[in-house]
Amino acid sequence: MIKITILTLFPDFIDSIRSYGVLGKAIEKGVIELEILNIRDFSKDKHNKVDDEIYGGGAGMLMTVQPVFDAIKFSKKDNSKVVFLSPQGEVLTQNKCKELSKKEHLIFLCGHYEGIDSRIINNFVDEEISVGDYVVTGGEIPAMLLMDAVCRMVDGVLGNSESASTDSHYNNLLQYDVFTRPRDFNGIEVPEVLLSGNHKEIEKWREESSLENTKKKRPDLYEKYILKKK
Repeated sequence: MIKITILTLFPDFIDSIRSYGVLGKAIEKGVIELEILNIRDFSKDKHNKVDDEIYGGGAGMLMTVQPVFDAIKFSKKDNSKVVFLSPQGEVLTQNKCKELSKKEHLIFLCGHYEGIDSRIINNFVDEEISVGDYVVTGGEIPAMLLMDAVCRMVDGVLGNSESASTDSHYNNLLQYDVFTRPRDFNGIEVPEVLLSGNHKEIEKWREESSLENTKKKRPDLYEKYILKKK
């Protein structure tokens, strides 16, 4: 089991995960424990204010230290890892998802406005993770994406234990081509080997298809894979 705590200004948006397919079922079964905390509830301001102007000037507002600090302090235990969703972080990979899936408790901190006071990031965050080299308006969508990618690696989340291991990037390659009925669609046929029942030949074909897809679509990954194999 893994526990995910999400610190956010928009808990209702995050809460939609509970009714979402595989993750929703895993939460219902107790394989994932999801805790959503509204950072605004920790504000000591009489109006529950959580933002202020930036020292030195600059556009927009910044999330203040106090409510974020108290939210982290409330939720963090000895086995917790605090992750800030940030465009300055390490870009998310499948290997990072595997690593995080082994943790007992992950706290995902969602920024908003122009971000969060750097005293939080520099002193109370264990790791910054980016979902790509671009910027979005808040950390909620990246947090949901990260939760999905991490939790599908947790035992008992996916109905088929083989599903995650055949995903793209799981072994640093892209997934092989996959097909279903009909066998012939407008003259485009399913490769004959997949209908043969010869599992050894099917496995060989899938390995070749995986390599070919990686070479064609992500030559950077293909080159890294070939270098690692040497």
